[in-house]
Amino acid sequence: MGAMESSASQTSAQAPALVNWEIAASTAARLAPAGPTLGSAEIGAAVNNLRLMADISVPHVHHITGLEAARDLRDSSVLVVDRASWAKANTQSFAVMLQPAMEKMLEGRRGTLSPGAANVGGAITGGQLGAILAFLSSKVLGQYDPFSALAGNSTAPAAGRLLLVAPNIITVERDLNVEPADFRLWVCLHEQTHRVQFAAAPWLRHHMLAEIENLSGQLLGNVDSLLERAAAAARSLRDRSAPGAAPGRGAILDLLQNPEEKAALSRLTALMSLLEGHANVVMDAVDASIVPSVKTIRQRFNARGKDRGVIEKFIRSLLGLDAKMRQYSDGAKFVREVVAVAGMDGFNRVWESAGQLPTETEIHDSKLWLERMGL
Repeated sequence: MGAMESSASQTSAQAPALVNWEIAASTAARLAPAGPTLGSAEIGAAVNNLRLMADISVPHVHHITGLEAARDLRDSSVLVVDRASWAKANTQSFAVMLQPAMEKMLEGRRGTLSPGAANVGGAITGGQLGAILAFLSSKVLGQYDPFSALAGNSTAPAAGRLLLVAPNIITVERDLNVEPADFRLWVCLHEQTHRVQFAAAPWLRHHMLAEIENLSGQLLGNVDSLLERAAAAARSLRDRSAPGAAPGRGAILDLLQNPEEKAALSRLTALMSLLEGHANVVMDAVDASIVPSVKTIRQRFNARGKDRGVIEKFIRSLLGLDAKMRQYSDGAKFVREVVAVAGMDGFNRVWESAGQLPTETEIHDSKLWLERMGL
């Protein structure tokens, strides 16, 4: 077990006071919108079908990516969950990801923050995080969680778990009026690709955790500055909401100001763009022989974002979710360009080590990465 894994899995007596994770999970469960109405038999059938589609998708991921890790994915599990369970799973992952930064933040405020004040603040922060997770819990179709096994009391497999959010998948397939089995397989192709990525690159989880720890540590390192910048970011968000305003990255991302913070964000952005773009390329590589109605699914799924209401658009801007959508397209463009020149085997060199991951600049100019790799 590496030093980072040991550190992340230990439970601090103080860190939990900064965010009450139980309140976050219970708040999300209480505020999450109701899912589609289904009878017990329908729920059971949907869960079994999603598990089947998750299994069926793996050989296709192997064929498309050429990654041998797709042959055997028993090191992680597939869970079909509801919205509350998805939110609780994410509080567990956040606890792992943010613990080092929180401990650093507590150390910097030692003697100035009483246990009572920390507990009250933790409850407030937990409630706020729960409200955000409640909003997101109705938007996420699936998610690979590589960090769950690092929690001190985790029973998850060593490599993590894949979460398929059944009510959201069913809601979207109904809204789009598409064939359920086809849509579920299409979604599973994307999500299983993430599972394969981490299986193909065992070093990736700890590298990603280190980058998150670095970025969150810088964000939380100076609380007073963070509050001031948060207020400025909120004003910027309000200004961008005006008609004709240029799109921004999202108020939370606008908190980053100094060169170290921006460099940390750049590395994490490049990594997320790569992972999401690669999964989208796999998802889009299937044809009608695998997913018969794939063309209709793509067209209707891509068009659904145009119907979002004003409040949802505001929240998405606040959380930087539109910036995440750009990661999908930027990363997919990089993957396609590299594969066109070097083939899938050439592209798969990105999984060999952290030093071979593309930078954010290279994501936008694939020739630079190809030249650096000698391809």
